[in-house]
Amino acid sequence: MPAAGALAPALTRLRLATLYLTERCNSRCVSCDYWRHGRRDIDLATVEQLLPGLQALGVETVLVSGGEPLLHPQWGDIAARLRAQGLRLWLLTAGLALAKQAGEVARHFEQVTVSLDGASAASYARIRGLDAFEAVCAGVRAAVREGLPVSLRVTVQRGNAGELPELVALAHKLGVASISFLAADVAHEAAFGRHGKPDDQVALREDDMPVLAASLARLAQAHADDFASGFIAESPAKLGRIEAHYRAHLGLADPPAVRCNAPQHSVVVEADGGLRPCFFIAGAGGLGEAGLGAALNTPAQRQLRAAIQAGQRPECARCVCAKWFPT
Repeated sequence: MPAAGALAPALTRLRLATLYLTERCNSRCVSCDYWRHGRRDIDLATVEQLLPGLQALGVETVLVSGGEPLLHPQWGDIAARLRAQGLRLWLLTAGLALAKQAGEVARHFEQVTVSLDGASAASYARIRGLDAFEAVCAGVRAAVREGLPVSLRVTVQRGNAGELPELVALAHKLGVASISFLAADVAHEAAFGRHGKPDDQVALREDDMPVLAASLARLAQAHADDFASGFIAESPAKLGRIEAHYRAHLGLADPPAVRCNAPQHSVVVEADGGLRPCFFIAGAGGLGEAGLGAALNTPAQRQLRAAIQAGQRPECARCVCAKWFPT
């Protein structure tokens, strides 16, 4: 484990790159502020500047995200350019424009994940701030009809903590390949376009905890087959970490242990060319003229990765989305 102030080894290979096409969004989620403050779109010149580095670092998959990536006026051109490099593309979208663009999406992407946090029009509107539940469901169905492997991702929060089994039932009804759950991030002020603390409607309160516990218990009892088949991506034990995260947020327990090596195997490229080691920690520089490999291996970036590996970054202790890449 690197000592304080040390430099992490240079990155010579990456498994995954996440590319934010835009900071703008057409949802109004209580858990995110891109829709309030987002203005910038990535430009084609920046994408072109990325390509040699992606190839040199052996990146195979690019997760195209945002903001809402389908708002970028040139998203199709960018996707085509990435595909021309032999990259596999994975789209993360809120799904509002998916019904109209499913055919084009299917031409470029190998898989699609739709963020869908409500099992009904009422809970969707409460969390997403829009009366668009049916439009998103129509988009999911359209993508499935195009033959795309579609998954749903649910951010568990106050507005949906009691309806987890209903969300799995909805996933089956929509015909998707899988559904996954994670706790909402309520600890990081620099994530998801925020300019301050998350909305207080997001985090569970103490009197919400029995609701979540009962919902998780119903999920485990009623959907054992879906856990066994992998339709629910997490195990019941891993879903228990959602409850543990909220208990820690309320001061009722210590945060669950985090196992993550994402900064050693992946990068997040922001719409302005900034480079983050993960979703939750601000980077130490951006893409320069020398390209992605050089930008990731500046002393500042290597020192940041060393601090993360050494457990010196407080953001990591309360991470809800830790990722471990097998080595």
